[in-house]
Amino acid sequence: MKRMFTAMMAAALLFVSLAALAGAPQIPEDDYPIVDGSTATLPLSYALMMESTGISEEDAKTAIRHSKTTESFYTLISGDSQLLLVYEPTADVYDYAADAGVTLEMKPIGRDALVFLVNDGNPIVSLTHDQIIGIYTGKITNWKQAGGDDLDIIAYQRIANSGSQVMMEKQVMRGIVMMEAPSALRPGEMGELVDDIASYIDTPSAIGYSVYYYVSTMYMKENIRLMSVNGIAPTNEAIASGEYPYTQDFYAVIRADAAPDSPERALYDWLGSEDAADLLTRMGYVPVITEEGYYMGYVTEGE
Repeated sequence: MKRMFTAMMAAALLFVSLAALAGAPQIPEDDYPIVDGSTATLPLSYALMMESTGISEEDAKTAIRHSKTTESFYTLISGDSQLLLVYEPTADVYDYAADAGVTLEMKPIGRDALVFLVNDGNPIVSLTHDQIIGIYTGKITNWKQAGGDDLDIIAYQRIANSGSQVMMEKQVMRGIVMMEAPSALRPGEMGELVDDIASYIDTPSAIGYSVYYYVSTMYMKENIRLMSVNGIAPTNEAIASGEYPYTQDFYAVIRADAAPDSPERALYDWLGSEDAADLLTRMGYVPVITEEGYYMGYVTEGE
């Protein structure tokens, strides 16, 4: 775990250094809002705080902690955080917010994708959507059934409520029930899944899924290959265009009752700007841009 986190932080530092000249709102360090969110948005959180306050990389790492996707929404609803940089949560989060009388403002700021990864010893380079469904419902149990070697498929999943698990259920399964997986095949951390697949008993038996930005930028491994889906490889261009099938936006989120002059609202508003999109691009993220321009955001039900 320590090795995984150290590698991730080292990668984050590289991208934090790209934040210069991004034009973010200037906020005194003592007034900076409490930011939470997903694992894959940590580098963006660091960069945003550094640019807004002028603090060092080391201080930004100390100040920013992300409690992961779904849990971070609960911290915002309870008032324990003030701004989220985050992927889509489970549906019950919105029910919880409505029950608590809290309205959330959400703005898509970037686009990511769910990607499938295998050991690079696996000869298969592309799976169809139906083959992925077959693997994760237990109908396809051997790589030979998908055109590969005669090896049992070891299908890793993520824990419930994790951002990548929510993406899997929403973008891929779409209401189809996944097969049960033993706890050993449901790692709590994304890096653990990547490590397991990269070195799985020296065979290419394993498959798993993660977020594209995380495995392509934050936590890269030499022994991992990202699978094409329906012949489309996951790239920044294919994700931006939506050609790659399993894409999903990630968001800036605040409470609707955030004061108009509050630091969190200033950052939220800036995150819909061209400067913010430029920062995302230079850090390796895919910014969300429509033909009409940048998304302006929306509020949840229960307002």
